[in-house]
Amino acid sequence: MTSIVDAVRGNVVESRHRVSIAVARADGVLVARSGDPDLITFWRSAAKPFQALPLVADGVADALGLEDDELALACASHNGEPEHVAVARRLLAKSGSTERDLACGPHPSLAEGVARAMAERGEQPTRLHSNCSGKHAGMLALARHHGWDRAGYALPEHAVQLRCVAEVAVWTGVPAAAIALATDGCGVPSFALPLRAMALAYARFAAAATAGPSGPGPRDGRGAAGRIVSAMRAHPFMLAGTGRLDTDVALASGGAILAKVGAEGVYCAALLGPGLGVALKVEDGDGRSVAPALLAVLDVLAPGAVRGAEAFRSPPLRNSVGDVVGRIVPRVRLERVRW
Repeated sequence: MTSIVDAVRGNVVESRHRVSIAVARADGVLVARSGDPDLITFWRSAAKPFQALPLVADGVADALGLEDDELALACASHNGEPEHVAVARRLLAKSGSTERDLACGPHPSLAEGVARAMAERGEQPTRLHSNCSGKHAGMLALARHHGWDRAGYALPEHAVQLRCVAEVAVWTGVPAAAIALATDGCGVPSFALPLRAMALAYARFAAAATAGPSGPGPRDGRGAAGRIVSAMRAHPFMLAGTGRLDTDVALASGGAILAKVGAEGVYCAALLGPGLGVALKVEDGDGRSVAPALLAVLDVLAPGAVRGAEAFRSPPLRNSVGDVVGRIVPRVRLERVRW
């Protein structure tokens, strides 16, 4: 069964983008699929909640007094809006770090309107504006807590990154030695994994957060997943920001669904009620297709749970003067393996 996202101009399909999808339960059962659920791709920023888990599991959050908005920002691909920058600066300060310690580089905001407003003000983005500044600030806090040298914290052989790989291995069920690494856009290692393993991690994340240590999946006796999920639910704006789907899904679902975007056509989600995890990949990496694809999957798995978000569901194509000349149309078909 194949899922696609079409770019329709007028009445003609101009471009077609294939989507592979895996939907899993926390016990490892694949409940639904489309395309190739074993497709291996990089998890990119959809891995961030699992890279943030050591902050709680290792006692960093308690030792340094991290607030929930800071933990949410560590999971974020944020817009670099003033609120995000302020929290990133505060998180850095708690580990005795500064912007100069960040390994991520500056870039324009992921939100076109935010980037345009900054440019009109003559404001140049800094490393704090990087969508990954919260993740990097969290990694610096992890190094400080353990007494590891902060220099080189982004390198794959550094103790910080080895700790992150170990956490990813626990939740995905893929041995650390079997996870291929390459450098992410922000400079830290990214993890190549099957979609099935990503979906399993998000399902386990949902189950551990709602059922506690007795739930299926990795032993989470210190409630790390619960603390991270609570932070994400309490501060959805920190996850992305104005006009971004990660924030809108959390708000529209009342925190029942947490979604996390990754670059190159990756999206993952945790459905807390049924304890399901979703991972999808727009196989050619088309950025226009990934949000409509995710919403179409969520509409199948949890009808009515994400109300609104129409700007993402089937976004218009516009010409240079702003006229609507087409539309992005998701055509998702899930094969139910088990339910």
